[in-house]
Amino acid sequence: MTGMVLRQPDQYPSTSKPADAKTTRAVLQVKQRMNALARRAAGLLLSTVCLPFAAFAADTQPTHEFILDNGLKVVVREDHRAPVVVSQIWYKVGSTYESPGQTGLSHALEHMMFKGSEKLGPGEASRILRDLGAEENAFTSDDYTAYYQVLARDRLPVALELEADRMASLRLPADEFSREIEVIKEERRLRTDDQPNAKAFELFSAMAFPASSYRTPTIGWMADLDRMKVEELRHWYESWYVPNNATLVVVGDVTVDEVKGLAQRFFGAIPKRAVPPAKLPLELAKPGLRETTLHVQTQLPSLIYGFNAPGLATAKDPRTVHALRLISALLDGGYSARLPSRLERGQELVSGASSSYNPFTRGDSLFLISATPNLQKHKTLADVEAGIWKLLDELKTTPPSPEELERVRAQVIAGLVYDRDSISSQATAIGQLETVGLSWKLIDSELDELKSVTPADIQNAARTYFTRERLSVAHVLPEENAHE
Repeated sequence: MTGMVLRQPDQYPSTSKPADAKTTRAVLQVKQRMNALARRAAGLLLSTVCLPFAAFAADTQPTHEFILDNGLKVVVREDHRAPVVVSQIWYKVGSTYESPGQTGLSHALEHMMFKGSEKLGPGEASRILRDLGAEENAFTSDDYTAYYQVLARDRLPVALELEADRMASLRLPADEFSREIEVIKEERRLRTDDQPNAKAFELFSAMAFPASSYRTPTIGWMADLDRMKVEELRHWYESWYVPNNATLVVVGDVTVDEVKGLAQRFFGAIPKRAVPPAKLPLELAKPGLRETTLHVQTQLPSLIYGFNAPGLATAKDPRTVHALRLISALLDGGYSARLPSRLERGQELVSGASSSYNPFTRGDSLFLISATPNLQKHKTLADVEAGIWKLLDELKTTPPSPEELERVRAQVIAGLVYDRDSISSQATAIGQLETVGLSWKLIDSELDELKSVTPADIQNAARTYFTRERLSVAHVLPEENAHE
């Protein structure tokens, strides 16, 4: 799909080890194969309607939770299909916790967590894990910072010992920071400043969230990176990196008793400390229509729509959130979805369009739609806007047919079931839910929640959230010298 590629704030985490172009291409290829399999699975679901959806869901895995005396929460999910385990530690801190003038602290600290502790020098922990054949990395987002290792089950004690060591005794050497902050600045240039669509979306987000801290870019504003001091990171580490502000997630070929013993052995002695108050990043329900025009170095104009909407953690009625999830798939869920079938192929109004909605946020979210006009057919952004509103207004006046809703629902559920087959995906889902203030138990109940959504729920959600009082609009246009 061409045109502007949307991302929700916490769908594009900034990592401490940026991928190169070859890796990025490989990841895209894998995602394409996964999407194809998900569509195929959706087709299987539709062709066997006599069987219940639950028959296609992955068997519920034995899952256990406990809390150490120091407040560290541990969730263990058993999956004994292979002698492999994934270990993740999630901290409740990200860019939504930051204040103006001090943006980018969470992401910068993530980088520095690989720069040594009282026991190990810079990079030594990574070398130990590499020699054991483990995969490890980290990611920062708006609502959390997480570190993970994937390794053979008998090497789990090593991963937990290393993770506990840097939770308790990170060194933060000034010379390492002075070098790493330049790496972070270059990462910002590569990922945002030199990427027209990413730069446009960053500016769009700053407008779309007038009240909440989701307006803050995860990597931070360049002016704040220029003046960041290692002492600020030390304070950030001491404030948030405590066991009572973290969740340890272990998924794989383990038992709860085994993990409980290891967690107590390595993390139990780390003392709990009070953490600063963390208010939810709530948004104005109806901020009013906001519009901007952005000129970036791109060859094609594009449009971004963002409707302010709650996430699952802030919604009064969770059913409306699941309805928005299905609306996103109804608009942009494969070849037969409404955006590609009507606006792209039918009316030849756009050369590409997409929609997305992230319900798993700590605060309020956005329902996003983007599109690029079909310039070969002499279509304009105004034409595209009219076409989008026609689709949205139709949802308000005419609920989808039961057949269309079942097709979309089957596709969403198939994608979830396929994704949850991975122990890493299971761990990430658990960690994200727990860290944004929800419960890991939702991963075992969300299929039922999606199955309960009716055509009337779709219609009600569209009427509630697709209004101009909730809308931010960005027209992204080529700079005049874009071709020079």
